[in-house]
Amino acid sequence: MDGKEITKNSEIYGRYLENTHRLGRIVTIASLVLLLGAPFLIGLYLGVMPDLSAAAKAFLAVGLVYLVSGIAEYLIYVPMLGTGGSYLAFITGNLINMKVPCAINARDIVGVKSGTPENEIISTLSIATSSLVTILVLAAGVILMIPLQPILQSETIRPAFDNVVPALFGAMACKYYRMNRPVALIVLAFMTLLFSLVPSLIGSMSMMVIPSGALAIGLAFLLWKKNQKD
Repeated sequence: MDGKEITKNSEIYGRYLENTHRLGRIVTIASLVLLLGAPFLIGLYLGVMPDLSAAAKAFLAVGLVYLVSGIAEYLIYVPMLGTGGSYLAFITGNLINMKVPCAINARDIVGVKSGTPENEIISTLSIATSSLVTILVLAAGVILMIPLQPILQSETIRPAFDNVVPALFGAMACKYYRMNRPVALIVLAFMTLLFSLVPSLIGSMSMMVIPSGALAIGLAFLLWKKNQKD
């Protein structure tokens, strides 16, 4: 590929990112307006508007926690998902248990790296496909909810639903644990001990990604320095 082709491809990719940002911002703002406006419209129609002062106090009680979690998820997931994938994932939701694993698995299958144009395309396509499949599954679930209710409420099957996310991430983590076992085992042991001593932290998984990620990065850096000296 000569210099002209590289320049042309860079210009095309730049326009793609610019259009993606513009469309993503428009859809994000529209989604926020719809999400926040629907309760007020329903309350206005029914004549039962919520107490805004009570709602504000309730929001402040949990808002600070979710604010930190939201910032952490943004900083962690956006470099992994790329521009288009990030907009799609944050608008449609289910990042941890669906969109992020889908994008990572698709990236690994194709063999692309984070931060590349190839990862941008693969991530966007995989998350878009995941969103469409989710809509179809939800539609089928709504239609079949009553016929399948006895099966879904079965005591035999219920434990499986409680362990879907751990099973999903456990299967994915196994692949990455094998890449660097010392770091993985130390972080896993530390976080297991921490959650055992402070069970209340289990409800703050998104926030705990920060210390566990920092520990993994620190250990990986120390091992890299050791290998450099050796």
